[in-house]
Amino acid sequence: MTYDIAASSPGRGTRILVLLVTALCGTAVAPAARSADESQACAANAPGRQLDFWVGDWVVSNPGGAGDSSASKVRLALDQCVVIENWSDHKGHDGENIFGYSQGEAGWRGMFFDNRGRVHVFVDGKVTAGAAEFSGPSRGAHGEAVLNRIRLVRVSPDHLEQTWEKSTDNGQTWTRQFRLEYARAP
Repeated sequence: MTYDIAASSPGRGTRILVLLVTALCGTAVAPAARSADESQACAANAPGRQLDFWVGDWVVSNPGGAGDSSASKVRLALDQCVVIENWSDHKGHDGENIFGYSQGEAGWRGMFFDNRGRVHVFVDGKVTAGAAEFSGPSRGAHGEAVLNRIRLVRVSPDHLEQTWEKSTDNGQTWTRQFRLEYARAP
């Protein structure tokens, strides 16, 4: 069945057409206006800028490990609303970590992805001047509940320390998975 707008009544088709065009134009223009306001909000939002100390190119080492270094590139994306870390151990293990400040929830959220099929969601994040902590649930190799916690501490403008810990008793005790040292790349 088709409906002829112009034939429905004199003048009514024109009014409906004008309303449709106005609505479509409004939806095409409104997102651009909103995104400009929202991008300014991210750039000017002090809590959302707290993780900026991590932005840059880094050489990452694992003290006590094999002695090999990894590379980390941390950048801002989406009008400075998101912090993205791309890393590689130069042996085929690559990953991406994504963190953002949720203004509506007044807190940080994050996700970890790697090319080995691991995904971790961090639902509770706290960032202060020069320190960040993110935690979130996942499942272990045998389906058991695991709580993950990442800490990132600014030691100096050119040095950071990251630790990853896991708990299988809902945060009562923690086992360190690794400790990494970040040195700003020359």
